[in-house]
Amino acid sequence: MDAKKLLARALVIDSHNDTIVAHIRRGNWSLFDAEVHGTGHSGTISFLRGHEPPRPGADAIQIDVPKMRASGIDCGFFAIDVTLAFKNWLTYALDGFGYVLNDLESSGSDAVIVRTADDIVAAHQSGRPALLLAVEHADVVERSLNVLRALYAVGVRSIGLTHNLSSWAADGNGEERDGVGLTHFGRELVREMNQLGMVVDLAHVSPSAFFSALGVSTAPVVFSHGNCRALCDHPRNLTDEQLVALAQNGGVIGLSFVPMFVDEAQPSLARFLDHVDHVVEVVGIDTVALGSDFDGGGTLVPDATHLTHVVEGLISRGYTEGELRAFLGENTLRVLRATLVKG
Repeated sequence: MDAKKLLARALVIDSHNDTIVAHIRRGNWSLFDAEVHGTGHSGTISFLRGHEPPRPGADAIQIDVPKMRASGIDCGFFAIDVTLAFKNWLTYALDGFGYVLNDLESSGSDAVIVRTADDIVAAHQSGRPALLLAVEHADVVERSLNVLRALYAVGVRSIGLTHNLSSWAADGNGEERDGVGLTHFGRELVREMNQLGMVVDLAHVSPSAFFSALGVSTAPVVFSHGNCRALCDHPRNLTDEQLVALAQNGGVIGLSFVPMFVDEAQPSLARFLDHVDHVVEVVGIDTVALGSDFDGGGTLVPDATHLTHVVEGLISRGYTEGELRAFLGENTLRVLRATLVKG
Protein backbone atom coordinates (compact mmCIF):
# COMPACT_ATOMS: atom_id res chain seq x y z
CA MET A 1 0.00 0.00 0.00
CA ASP A 2 1.37 3.40 -1.01
CA ALA A 3 0.72 6.21 1.49
CA LYS A 4 0.73 9.05 -1.05
CA LYS A 5 -1.67 7.25 -3.36
CA LEU A 6 -3.97 6.44 -0.46
CA LEU A 7 -4.02 10.07 0.68
CA ALA A 8 -4.87 11.12 -2.87
CA ARG A 9 -7.80 8.68 -3.06
CA ALA A 10 -9.19 8.73 0.48
CA LEU A 11 -11.43 11.36 2.02
CA VAL A 12 -9.23 13.14 4.58
CA ILE A 13 -10.69 15.41 7.28
CA ASP A 14 -8.62 17.24 9.90
CA SER A 15 -10.85 18.27 12.80
CA HIS A 16 -8.82 21.20 14.12
CA ASN A 17 -6.44 23.95 13.07
CA ASP A 18 -5.83 27.53 14.21
CA THR A 19 -4.65 28.83 10.88
CA ILE A 20 -7.08 31.75 10.39
CA VAL A 21 -5.67 33.67 13.34
CA ALA A 22 -2.13 32.57 12.43
CA HIS A 23 -2.49 34.02 8.93
CA ILE A 24 -3.78 37.32 10.27
CA ARG A 25 -1.09 37.56 12.96
CA ARG A 26 1.71 36.74 10.51
CA GLY A 27 0.79 39.93 8.66
CA ASN A 28 -2.46 39.25 6.78
CA TRP A 29 -1.29 36.28 4.70
CA SER A 30 -3.70 34.67 2.27
CA LEU A 31 -5.11 31.27 3.19
CA PHE A 32 -5.74 30.50 -0.46
CA ASP A 33 -2.60 31.82 -2.20
CA ALA A 34 0.66 31.14 -0.34
CA GLU A 35 2.46 33.80 -2.39
CA VAL A 36 0.23 36.65 -1.24
CA HIS A 37 1.18 38.41 2.01
CA GLY A 38 0.04 41.67 3.51
CA THR A 39 -3.38 41.57 1.89
CA GLY A 40 -6.84 41.97 3.37
CA HIS A 41 -8.12 44.30 6.05
CA SER A 42 -6.70 44.71 9.55
CA GLY A 43 -9.35 44.33 12.22
CA THR A 44 -10.09 43.11 15.72
CA ILE A 45 -7.69 40.16 15.76
CA SER A 46 -4.77 42.25 14.51
CA PHE A 47 -5.54 45.01 17.01
CA LEU A 48 -6.00 42.81 20.06
CA ARG A 49 -3.29 40.22 19.40
CA GLY A 50 -0.60 41.86 17.28
CA HIS A 51 2.10 40.09 15.30
CA GLU A 52 3.01 36.46 16.00
CA PRO A 53 6.24 34.89 14.73
CA PRO A 54 6.17 31.30 13.37
CA ARG A 55 6.13 28.58 16.00
CA PRO A 56 9.47 26.90 16.78
CA GLY A 57 9.81 23.50 15.17
CA ALA A 58 7.21 24.16 12.49
CA ASP A 59 6.94 25.81 9.10
CA ALA A 60 5.87 29.45 9.04
CA ILE A 61 2.37 28.26 8.15
CA GLN A 62 1.54 24.61 8.78
CA ILE A 63 -1.67 24.40 6.80
CA ASP A 64 -3.38 26.49 4.15
CA VAL A 65 -5.29 25.60 1.01
CA PRO A 66 -2.19 24.93 -1.12
CA LYS A 67 -0.83 22.64 1.62
CA MET A 68 -4.21 20.92 1.88
CA ARG A 69 -3.95 20.09 -1.81
CA ALA A 70 -0.34 18.94 -1.46
CA SER A 71 -1.03 16.75 1.57
CA GLY A 72 -4.31 15.18 0.48
CA ILE A 73 -6.38 16.86 3.22
CA ASP A 74 -9.83 17.45 1.73
CA CYS A 75 -11.50 19.26 4.62
CA GLY A 76 -10.24 21.11 7.67
CA PHE A 77 -12.03 22.50 10.70
CA PHE A 78 -10.77 26.11 10.57
CA ALA A 79 -11.24 27.27 14.14
CA ILE A 80 -11.01 30.66 15.82
CA ASP A 81 -10.16 30.54 19.52
CA VAL A 82 -11.84 33.58 21.09
CA THR A 83 -10.61 32.94 24.65
CA LEU A 84 -8.16 35.83 24.82
CA ALA A 85 -10.56 38.33 23.23
CA PHE A 86 -12.01 39.17 26.64
CA LYS A 87 -15.44 40.83 26.22
CA ASN A 88 -14.81 41.01 22.46
CA TRP A 89 -15.52 37.33 21.77
CA LEU A 90 -18.14 37.71 19.05
CA THR A 91 -16.44 40.59 17.24
CA TYR A 92 -13.15 38.67 17.28
CA ALA A 93 -14.74 35.61 15.67
CA LEU A 94 -16.62 37.60 13.05
CA ASP A 95 -13.45 39.52 12.20
CA GLY A 96 -11.67 36.25 11.49
CA PHE A 97 -14.49 34.74 9.45
CA GLY A 98 -14.91 37.97 7.51
CA TYR A 99 -11.21 37.83 6.74
CA VAL A 100 -11.63 34.32 5.32
CA LEU A 101 -14.64 35.26 3.19
CA ASN A 102 -12.87 38.35 1.82
CA ASP A 103 -9.72 36.31 1.11
CA LEU A 104 -11.77 33.60 -0.60
CA GLU A 105 -13.44 36.12 -2.91
CA SER A 106 -10.34 38.18 -3.71
CA SER A 107 -8.21 35.12 -4.42
CA GLY A 108 -10.75 33.53 -6.75
CA SER A 109 -10.23 30.20 -4.99
CA ASP A 110 -12.57 27.31 -5.70
CA ALA A 111 -12.58 26.30 -2.01
CA VAL A 112 -15.92 25.40 -0.42
CA ILE A 113 -17.29 26.68 2.90
CA VAL A 114 -18.95 23.64 4.46
CA ARG A 115 -22.61 23.83 5.40
CA THR A 116 -23.56 20.16 5.09
CA ALA A 117 -21.70 16.85 5.15
CA ASP A 118 -22.63 16.42 1.48
CA ASP A 119 -20.61 19.57 0.73
CA ILE A 120 -17.48 17.75 1.89
CA VAL A 121 -18.18 14.70 -0.23
CA ALA A 122 -18.96 16.80 -3.30
CA ALA A 123 -15.84 18.91 -2.80
CA HIS A 124 -13.70 15.77 -2.49
CA GLN A 125 -15.16 14.30 -5.66
CA SER A 126 -14.52 17.50 -7.62
CA GLY A 127 -11.03 18.09 -6.21
CA ARG A 128 -12.00 21.24 -4.30
CA PRO A 129 -10.75 21.91 -0.74
CA ALA A 130 -13.40 22.35 1.96
CA LEU A 131 -13.29 24.61 5.02
CA LEU A 132 -15.56 23.98 8.01
CA LEU A 133 -15.78 27.15 10.12
CA ALA A 134 -15.46 26.54 13.86
CA VAL A 135 -15.10 28.46 17.12
CA GLU A 136 -13.30 27.53 20.33
CA HIS A 137 -15.01 28.81 23.50
CA ALA A 138 -18.76 29.23 23.72
CA ASP A 139 -18.59 32.76 25.10
CA VAL A 140 -18.61 33.71 21.41
CA VAL A 141 -22.42 33.52 21.57
CA GLU A 142 -22.50 36.19 24.31
CA ARG A 143 -24.93 33.98 26.27
CA SER A 144 -27.56 34.33 23.54
CA LEU A 145 -29.06 31.53 21.48
CA ASN A 146 -30.07 34.19 18.96
CA VAL A 147 -26.37 34.89 18.40
CA LEU A 148 -25.81 31.15 17.98
CA ARG A 149 -28.39 31.12 15.21
CA ALA A 150 -26.74 34.13 13.55
CA LEU A 151 -23.34 32.39 13.64
CA TYR A 152 -24.96 29.38 12.02
CA ALA A 153 -26.27 31.64 9.25
CA VAL A 154 -22.75 33.01 8.73
CA GLY A 155 -21.55 29.45 8.20
CA VAL A 156 -20.20 28.32 11.58
CA ARG A 157 -20.75 24.60 12.00
CA SER A 158 -18.79 23.68 15.14
CA ILE A 159 -18.33 25.29 18.55
CA GLY A 160 -16.11 24.12 21.39
CA LEU A 161 -17.88 24.64 24.71
CA THR A 162 -14.76 25.96 26.47
CA HIS A 163 -11.07 26.47 26.13
CA ASN A 164 -8.89 25.60 29.14
CA LEU A 165 -10.76 28.30 31.06
CA SER A 166 -14.42 27.95 31.89
CA SER A 167 -17.13 29.62 29.84
CA TRP A 168 -20.74 30.54 30.50
CA ALA A 169 -21.56 27.09 29.13
CA ALA A 170 -19.16 24.71 30.86
CA ASP A 171 -16.06 24.17 32.94
CA GLY A 172 -12.72 24.09 31.18
CA ASN A 173 -10.18 21.39 31.92
CA GLY A 174 -7.95 23.95 33.62
CA GLU A 175 -10.65 25.51 35.77
CA GLU A 176 -13.00 22.79 36.98
CA ARG A 177 -15.53 23.76 39.64
CA ASP A 178 -17.12 21.22 41.95
CA GLY A 179 -20.59 20.21 40.87
CA VAL A 180 -20.79 22.38 37.75
CA GLY A 181 -19.93 20.50 34.52
CA LEU A 182 -22.40 22.11 32.15
CA THR A 183 -24.22 25.20 33.35
CA HIS A 184 -27.93 25.68 32.77
CA PHE A 185 -27.07 27.82 29.75
CA GLY A 186 -24.63 25.16 28.58
CA ARG A 187 -27.39 22.58 28.49
CA GLU A 188 -29.60 24.96 26.51
CA LEU A 189 -26.71 25.65 24.14
CA VAL A 190 -26.03 21.97 23.44
CA ARG A 191 -29.72 21.31 22.78
CA GLU A 192 -29.94 24.28 20.41
CA MET A 193 -26.77 23.22 18.58
CA ASN A 194 -28.31 19.77 18.13
CA GLN A 195 -31.47 21.34 16.79
CA LEU A 196 -29.72 23.70 14.38
CA GLY A 197 -27.28 21.09 13.14
CA MET A 198 -23.93 22.10 14.63
CA VAL A 199 -21.06 20.01 15.96
CA VAL A 200 -20.60 20.05 19.74
CA ASP A 201 -16.85 19.99 20.37
CA LEU A 202 -15.72 18.77 23.80
CA ALA A 203 -11.99 19.44 23.44
CA HIS A 204 -10.78 21.47 26.45
CA VAL A 205 -13.78 20.75 28.71
CA SER A 206 -13.40 19.33 32.21
CA PRO A 207 -14.21 15.65 32.80
CA SER A 208 -17.46 16.56 34.54
CA ALA A 209 -18.49 18.81 31.65
CA PHE A 210 -17.53 16.06 29.21
CA PHE A 211 -19.88 13.53 30.78
CA SER A 212 -22.60 16.13 31.35
CA ALA A 213 -22.52 17.10 27.66
CA LEU A 214 -22.79 13.47 26.58
CA GLY A 215 -25.85 13.17 28.79
CA VAL A 216 -27.51 16.14 27.11
CA SER A 217 -26.52 15.82 23.45
CA THR A 218 -28.83 13.82 21.23
CA ALA A 219 -26.20 13.77 18.46
CA PRO A 220 -22.63 12.45 18.30
CA VAL A 221 -19.94 14.87 19.46
CA VAL A 222 -16.32 15.43 18.55
CA PHE A 223 -13.29 15.79 20.76
CA SER A 224 -11.53 17.70 18.01
CA HIS A 225 -7.92 17.71 19.20
CA GLY A 226 -6.37 15.79 22.06
CA ASN A 227 -4.89 12.40 22.89
CA CYS A 228 -4.95 9.51 25.37
CA ARG A 229 -4.35 10.11 29.05
CA ALA A 230 -3.26 6.51 29.61
CA LEU A 231 -0.18 7.25 27.50
CA CYS A 232 0.36 10.90 28.44
CA ASP A 233 -1.04 12.21 31.72
CA HIS A 234 -2.03 15.66 30.52
CA PRO A 235 -5.40 17.21 31.51
CA ARG A 236 -6.21 17.88 27.85
CA ASN A 237 -6.19 14.16 27.09
CA LEU A 238 -9.02 11.66 27.54
CA THR A 239 -9.08 8.80 30.02
CA ASP A 240 -10.10 5.34 28.89
CA GLU A 241 -13.43 5.86 30.66
CA GLN A 242 -14.00 8.96 28.53
CA LEU A 243 -13.00 7.11 25.37
CA VAL A 244 -15.57 4.42 26.11
CA ALA A 245 -18.29 7.04 26.71
CA LEU A 246 -17.31 8.84 23.49
CA ALA A 247 -17.57 5.60 21.52
CA GLN A 248 -20.99 4.87 23.03
CA ASN A 249 -22.10 8.34 21.92
CA GLY A 250 -20.92 7.58 18.37
CA GLY A 251 -18.41 10.42 18.50
CA VAL A 252 -14.74 10.67 17.55
CA ILE A 253 -11.45 11.88 19.02
CA GLY A 254 -9.18 13.82 16.67
CA LEU A 255 -5.65 12.89 17.71
CA SER A 256 -3.35 15.90 17.91
CA PHE A 257 0.25 16.68 16.97
CA VAL A 258 0.76 18.86 20.07
CA PRO A 259 3.98 17.43 21.57
CA MET A 260 2.88 17.81 25.21
CA PHE A 261 -0.26 15.78 24.46
CA VAL A 262 1.78 13.02 22.82
CA ASP A 263 4.47 12.53 25.46
CA GLU A 264 5.63 15.04 28.04
CA ALA A 265 9.18 13.62 28.05
CA GLN A 266 9.94 12.38 24.54
CA PRO A 267 7.25 13.22 21.98
CA SER A 268 7.76 11.48 18.66
CA LEU A 269 5.85 10.29 15.63
CA ALA A 270 6.13 6.72 16.92
CA ARG A 271 4.57 7.80 20.20
CA PHE A 272 1.75 9.54 18.31
CA LEU A 273 1.09 6.25 16.52
CA ASP A 274 0.92 4.60 19.95
CA HIS A 275 -2.05 6.88 20.70
CA VAL A 276 -3.81 5.64 17.57
CA ASP A 277 -3.14 2.07 18.66
CA HIS A 278 -4.45 2.80 22.15
CA VAL A 279 -7.77 4.23 21.00
CA VAL A 280 -8.25 1.25 18.69
CA GLU A 281 -7.42 -1.20 21.48
CA VAL A 282 -9.83 0.44 23.93
CA VAL A 283 -12.82 1.24 21.71
CA GLY A 284 -12.07 0.16 18.14
CA ILE A 285 -11.19 1.89 14.89
CA ASP A 286 -14.51 3.75 14.53
CA THR A 287 -13.72 6.32 17.26
CA VAL A 288 -10.27 7.53 16.17
CA ALA A 289 -9.66 10.42 13.77
CA LEU A 290 -7.21 13.19 12.86
CA GLY A 291 -7.15 16.52 14.76
CA SER A 292 -3.76 18.06 14.04
CA ASP A 293 -3.94 21.47 15.81
CA PHE A 294 -1.76 22.89 13.04
CA ASP A 295 -0.80 26.54 13.58
CA GLY A 296 -1.98 26.24 17.17
CA GLY A 297 0.63 24.02 18.80
CA GLY A 298 0.61 20.90 16.63
CA THR A 299 4.34 21.05 15.94
CA LEU A 300 5.19 17.36 16.22
CA VAL A 301 5.38 17.46 12.42
CA PRO A 302 6.48 20.57 10.50
CA ASP A 303 3.37 20.95 8.36
CA ALA A 304 0.45 19.19 6.72
CA THR A 305 2.54 17.65 3.95
CA HIS A 306 4.13 15.35 6.54
CA LEU A 307 0.85 13.48 6.94
CA THR A 308 2.37 10.97 4.54
CA HIS A 309 4.76 9.85 7.30
CA VAL A 310 1.85 9.24 9.67
CA VAL A 311 0.12 7.01 7.14
CA GLU A 312 3.37 5.19 6.38
CA GLY A 313 3.80 4.53 10.09
CA LEU A 314 0.29 3.12 10.41
CA ILE A 315 0.80 0.93 7.35
CA SER A 316 3.95 -0.45 8.95
CA ARG A 317 1.88 -1.33 12.03
CA GLY A 318 -0.49 -3.44 9.98
CA TYR A 319 -3.48 -1.14 9.50
CA THR A 320 -5.61 -2.05 6.48
CA GLU A 321 -6.75 0.41 3.84
CA GLY A 322 -10.26 0.36 5.29
CA GLU A 323 -8.97 1.15 8.77
CA LEU A 324 -6.79 3.97 7.43
CA ARG A 325 -9.71 5.46 5.53
CA ALA A 326 -11.76 5.37 8.74
CA PHE A 327 -9.03 7.19 10.68
CA LEU A 328 -8.29 9.72 7.95
CA GLY A 329 -11.82 10.93 7.40
CA GLU A 330 -14.67 8.48 7.25
CA ASN A 331 -15.20 8.40 11.01
CA THR A 332 -15.45 12.19 11.18
CA LEU A 333 -17.70 12.24 8.12
CA ARG A 334 -20.05 9.81 9.89
CA VAL A 335 -20.36 12.24 12.80
CA LEU A 336 -20.92 15.17 10.44
CA ARG A 337 -23.67 13.29 8.62
CA ALA A 338 -25.40 12.80 11.97
CA THR A 339 -24.94 16.40 13.15
CA LEU A 340 -25.08 18.78 10.18
CA VAL A 341 -28.73 17.95 9.66
CA LYS A 342 -29.67 21.14 7.82
CA GLY A 343 -28.15 23.26 5.08
